[in-house]
Parts: sequence; C-alpha cells; structure tokens
Amino acid sequence: MSKERARRREERQRQAAVAAAQREVAAARQAKREARKQAVARHLPAAHSRQTGLLAEKRRREVFATGAVLVVLNLLVFAVAGDWALTALLVVASILGAPILHLMMFRRS
Repeated sequence: MSKERARRREERQRQAAVAAAQREVAAARQAKREARKQAVARHLPAAHSRQTGLLAEKRRREVFATGAVLVVLNLLVFAVAGDWALTALLVVASILGAPILHLMMFRRS
C-alpha cells in the first residue's frame, strides 16, 4: 500500500514537473513575442485617440453631411442613368469635387 501511494505521488510529481516545464516554455515564448512587439512599436508613431471637443464633433458632422450628400447624388444618378460611364464619371468627379462641395456647404466667414 505504501509503495503504491509513493508510486502515485511520484507519477503526480512527474506530471506536475512536465506541466510546469510546458508553462515555462509558453511564458518564455510569450515574453519573447512581447519583446519583439515592443521593439517594433518603439519605431512606430504613437496612436492618437479621436478628438472629442466641440469643434471636432462639428467637423465630423460636417464631413458626414458632405459624404451623405455625395452618396445620395451618386445613387440618384445610378438609378436614373443607364450608362455606366456616366456613373463612373460622376463618382470620380464627386471624389475630386468633395472638398469644394464641403466649402460651399459649410463656408466659415
């Protein structure tokens, strides 16, 4: 009985040692990965969070409104015109003309 208990305890200790070794290897691998990530992140610019002020919120609303107007305009032309060339031309023109439309809609005097 005592020898059987000792054998079981030895088996549990061996399994615990194997599990500890696996955890150690995994921890070393994770540390290596984190070190690599830090080395790369050191050379990248810091990520800036989104501006939260009143002016930033106003600008986001204005840009969203300009984009919505352009999307509606493009959808209307797509629905009415049967020509793909005209639709593609309007998409390109609306992308190029978006800043001008934005200025016309939200002129700051």
